[in-house]
Amino acid sequence: MTDHGTEGMKPRELRAGGSRGTVLALAGALASDVFFEDVAAEPALDGVRLVAATLPGYAGTPVPDDDSVEAIAAQAYAAAAELGAEVVTGHSLGANVAIEMAAAGRFRGSLVLISPSFSRRDESIVPRALDRLSTVFGHWPYALVLKLIGRMLHGVVPVDRVPALAAELRRNDPRFVRRHTRVYLRYLDRHGSLVDTLCDSGLRAWVVFGADDDIKLQSEERSALEACPHVTLVTIPDTGHFSLNTHPGRIAELIAEARYAQVDA
Repeated sequence: MTDHGTEGMKPRELRAGGSRGTVLALAGALASDVFFEDVAAEPALDGVRLVAATLPGYAGTPVPDDDSVEAIAAQAYAAAAELGAEVVTGHSLGANVAIEMAAAGRFRGSLVLISPSFSRRDESIVPRALDRLSTVFGHWPYALVLKLIGRMLHGVVPVDRVPALAAELRRNDPRFVRRHTRVYLRYLDRHGSLVDTLCDSGLRAWVVFGADDDIKLQSEERSALEACPHVTLVTIPDTGHFSLNTHPGRIAELIAEARYAQVDA
């Protein structure tokens, strides 16, 4: 596995290849590139180079001076350009970063967006509640959640993956998580909804949710996405927020489909 030196964001090669192109994968909040290892192991990606990145400040990575979603998206675009990635896939906050890449108009490939939040109302109740609690208790609610994170993963991801994934989540600094959660929620508030942002980008995109995901779509958002000709909505049954770990084969198939669509474009 190889590191690639992009300042502020250091993607890690999880699957070598290249005959079928390169994919940049962006981990979600609290998570790291390790969460994409299950997807990288899937045979649907034969010939595809998969390079995954931890978002700056998360899972023990250096805290950036500018942690705005726009600044992180600019770093992600620089990584995608350096790697020659034709497809960007993101999970949760990583998917929102990918949407911001599309909004900036610089990345012109395809997107696979796993559990993005198009508005504050869509977002899980957990970060919204923690943000409110932190106004009184500071970073301590986040510290408590990180302490209990291993227990919270049981029944959410495959049992054999709990130790490795929980270890990555525990690497987070609760002070940074508190700070960036507020930055991110205010970003969503400024936009109201990101559905038009994605549709207006013109990029081919697959928007993927688990049937039991705690990230939701408002009915008007779903209708708008269904009406967007270059967006495909996908629901994966019998899974929640971590479909990239519970159903990595399906995610790999969608990434491969996005890659084929890019070739045909």
